[in-house]
Amino acid sequence: MRLVDLRSDTLTRPTPAMRKAMAEAEVGDDVYGEDPTVNRLEALAAERLGFERALFLPSGTMANQVALLLHLPRGGEVLVPEGAHLYEYELGAPALLAGALVRPVPAPGGRPDLKALEEALRRGPFQAPIGLLALENTHNLAGGRVVPLEVQRRVQDLARAHGLPTHLDGARLHNAATFLGVEPSRLVQGFTTAMVSLSKGLGAPVGSLLLLPKDLLPEARRYRKLLGGGWRQAGVLAAAGILALEEGPKHLRRDHEMARALAEGLFRLGLAVDLGAVETNMVYLEVEDPEGFLQGLRARGVLAGRVGGRVRFVTHRDLMDEDIPLALERVQDLLHSRPR
Repeated sequence: MRLVDLRSDTLTRPTPAMRKAMAEAEVGDDVYGEDPTVNRLEALAAERLGFERALFLPSGTMANQVALLLHLPRGGEVLVPEGAHLYEYELGAPALLAGALVRPVPAPGGRPDLKALEEALRRGPFQAPIGLLALENTHNLAGGRVVPLEVQRRVQDLARAHGLPTHLDGARLHNAATFLGVEPSRLVQGFTTAMVSLSKGLGAPVGSLLLLPKDLLPEARRYRKLLGGGWRQAGVLAAAGILALEEGPKHLRRDHEMARALAEGLFRLGLAVDLGAVETNMVYLEVEDPEGFLQGLRARGVLAGRVGGRVRFVTHRDLMDEDIPLALERVQDLLHSRPR
């Protein structure tokens, strides 16, 4: 039985071209800044995304935490949209590492409520100082939804009015750019720092990039080393990252089309899917018994994930064209087998 794995876009495996590039990569010690392939990846990312510098890190979580360490005083707050990865899925790292508080702001559909954000920015003398505003694009828990450029600009305007830096958790930045039909550089423009993952839909096996001004790079490298992220001959991974940046984005439209086909198919089967929320490569499903539903799918060769009380499907490049129709057939079989 063919397995259809829809748990995450982190499941993508390096392509033959990536494996060849990794095997042939010219390497050096990146802690000394001497890995030519890492240097090439960082220069490419900075140029394409419109930043002065980029830093290659093992993970998006580490990149986000380095950004917080760069921006926040101990005891300071970062304002984030509710459901943000920084708040929900980074294991309390802001408090543990940066001594920072994370304050979620109401964000319907992953888009910060600007009035609520303005209210949160009003601080009294007995409240923690705000040191940073952060956005997430696409917003995972909102269903992979995209923050519109206008909302982004207004958040940045508020930050500037209060003298605050901004950070973008752009783990799936290229998915957002694909949905909006704009260059990815448009979506990071105006942020002080930004993180971009290479190991999700872009298909690299490992790694994320932190985009930043050149004056912050030495401190960012120090924090990366402090957190255990000092690469040595990391060019073998950077080689795959270069191909992910150059070739990965062209696959994302297909990922989005598969997610839309899956969502519409689930909706036709009578399941609770918010079709309006399916903008990129994620589909969230409301069911009465998520764990039982997932077990039933697994028994039929379909893997999905559980996020809170919802079932999440994520499409990605490694799926075959027939996998979505096949998954829908198996969901239908599960529904027909359940007691009514």
